[in-house]
Amino acid sequence: MLEIDGASCYFFQEGPFWPKRVPDGHELVPIRLDWGFLSSRACSTIKRMATSDRIRIMIVDDHPLLHEGLANIIQYQPDMVLVGDVTIGCEAVRCFRECRPDVTLMDLQLPDMSGIDAMITIRSEFSEARLIMLTTFAGDVEIQRALEAGARAYVLKSSPPGELLSAIRQVHAGERVIPAELAGYLAEHYSDDPLTTREVEILRQVAGGNRNRDIATKLFIAEETVKSHIKHIMEKLGATDRTQALAIGVRRGVIKL
Repeated sequence: MLEIDGASCYFFQEGPFWPKRVPDGHELVPIRLDWGFLSSRACSTIKRMATSDRIRIMIVDDHPLLHEGLANIIQYQPDMVLVGDVTIGCEAVRCFRECRPDVTLMDLQLPDMSGIDAMITIRSEFSEARLIMLTTFAGDVEIQRALEAGARAYVLKSSPPGELLSAIRQVHAGERVIPAELAGYLAEHYSDDPLTTREVEILRQVAGGNRNRDIATKLFIAEETVKSHIKHIMEKLGATDRTQALAIGVRRGVIKL
C-alpha cells in the first residue's frame, strides 16, 4: 500500500486501484483508480513505482510505422514498459524530465533537430541518461559523433527486433553496444584524417552547387584558398574529383544533402 496525497492505493499487475471498504469481516474490493482525482505529481509517482521493476523506455522517433512497431515490440516484453513517446527533439527533453526513462530510443534524424543534438541537451541536464541511437544511416563520422556525445549504443533500424531488445537490456545493465558491422566500419576509418570545420563548410557549399568563386564570396575568403581546401578535402576522403568527394562525404556522414 502506498500513501499518495492522503489517498491509499493498492498495486496490481494491471495498475493501481482504490481500495473500497466493505462491512467488517470482508476483504477490500479493488476498483479502478480515477487518475483525474490525483495531482500530476502523485500520478507520476504512482506510475513510476508501479513500473519500477521493469526497464522504463522512452521513444523519440517521427516515423509513424516504426514508432508503432517499436511500441508493440516493447509492449510484449515482460521486463520492459513504454513510459513516454514523442516525435520531435524539443519534446524529448520535456518528456524525459517527466518520465525519467531508464533507456531512451532516439532517432538520429528528427524534424526539428538532429537526434545527437537532442541527446546532448538531455545529457547536459541528466548526465547518467542512457540513450540508444536508431537510424537507417551508417556513416562512420555520424556514428563517432554520437558515441562521443554519450550514446550508449548505435542500432540500425534494419536490425532484427531481437538485436534491439538485446541492446536495450545491455545498455540498461551499463554496457555499450556497437553491432559488429558498424564496429568494423568505424575501425576501417579510425586512422583517417578528419575534415576541419572549414573544410566541412566548403564541402556543404560544393553540395549546394556553388562554384569556387561563389564559395569564396560567401565565406569571405580568397578563391585560391577555396581551391586549396577542396584539394585537401579530396585527399582526406580519397576522392579524385569534387563529385566523388561529395558522394563519399554523404556516405560517411560528413554532410547531409
